Amino acid sequence: MPHKTISKSPKAPTLPVKNMKELKEPTFVTHKNLDKSGEIAIYYGFSPKENPEIKKVDMDHAKALLDGDFVEDDPDDAGSRLPLHVEEKVAILRTYMDEEMYNQPQPVMLYFKGAFKGVSAKKNARFNRYCDLEIVGSDKSVAEAILIKTALTILNEEGYKNIAVEINSIGDKESIAKFTRDLTTYYRKHINDMHHECRQLFKKDPFDLLGCRNEKCVQINSTAPKSMNFLSESSRQHFREVLEYLEKLDIPYRINNNLIGNKKYCTETVFELINLDYNKKDKGAAKTLAIGVRYDGLAKRIGLKKEVAGAGISLLIKSNPKSELRKEVKKMKKPSIYFIQLGFEAKLESLKIIEMLRQAKIPVCQSLSKDKLLAQITNAEKMRVPYTILVGKKEAMEGTAIVRDMITRSQEIIPVDELVTYMRKVTKE
Repeated sequence: MPHKTISKSPKAPTLPVKNMKELKEPTFVTHKNLDKSGEIAIYYGFSPKENPEIKKVDMDHAKALLDGDFVEDDPDDAGSRLPLHVEEKVAILRTYMDEEMYNQPQPVMLYFKGAFKGVSAKKNARFNRYCDLEIVGSDKSVAEAILIKTALTILNEEGYKNIAVEINSIGDKESIAKFTRDLTTYYRKHINDMHHECRQLFKKDPFDLLGCRNEKCVQINSTAPKSMNFLSESSRQHFREVLEYLEKLDIPYRINNNLIGNKKYCTETVFELINLDYNKKDKGAAKTLAIGVRYDGLAKRIGLKKEVAGAGISLLIKSNPKSELRKEVKKMKKPSIYFIQLGFEAKLESLKIIEMLRQAKIPVCQSLSKDKLLAQITNAEKMRVPYTILVGKKEAMEGTAIVRDMITRSQEIIPVDELVTYMRKVTKE
């Protein structure tokens, strides 16, 4: 299929540059303590950052909400429970405000390697926390898609090939309130049928009962209200979009109605990446490879003046020093491409295109959480990239992309399956 050249447009945005050579010369970005898994995260838009320190004030806020939140790794072994510690999310939000990250282009996408520092470090020592991916400043469904796709890519490169996503939604504040009322009423009717521990848990939080593996409670839970039946229209749409991303990316998933985040800080989507090859006899193996939550309602609960949307995923795998992913990456070539998308159909295609470019080792920048063209072009101009790739609804349907030379303002329509070859040629990769 021949390339189609499009004529220049007088209204097309221009990139202020001093000279052509300035953009054509490749430059490099150096990183500290970066390995290949971190390099994967960078391709998907994350920036490596030193882990936040969990301070006493963070622990105080966390204790005011809860002592800890858990997801069962092995239902037959309560000692293997994996933590979703709220103090880590509190520390991230505090750092976001303290360092005035809200003045940066939003959302802020962060990559943290290893356990967080500070008060809770010893408490978490027995868990294999490899890295965290966080997207702060976006309430868009594409944030969950980016987190899941990036984590899945890292795990695939690590050697985990048979992975599924378990996912659920508890919705927004309104949805959670309705679900809690009905769930409380339901369990109150069955309280005499529960075993002793669950009767005590019920007094604390009815959500805790949904994960019980006692034979009596499993039967009760099978007919308990489901959180998805109480979603507001906006929450239903949000969850529907997340699932559409997973389907478009051919990522297997299953709805787990008992996967419930703590309602005091979790909202909308809760998800896990599960190792389908897990064998309980293998002591070094793990069933749950990653845990992710959205925490849009947390900022104001800990006293911040404005609400800050956030979502994150923690990879819970052992660090294998012999793995290819442990090799140090001292520097990466600065991206010469900015990916621009317009419309939900284009967003669905975006992560596939970005993965194609990553596998070809062609660095690319993007702002998939942004919807408006001007905001994305502004970012491209600030980053002084020589090329942009644009996919709108028409291109998504046709399987093409518009590649624009920001110096000459010329642009061409390129079939997506020829995009890597074309970009290698023009960027001399």
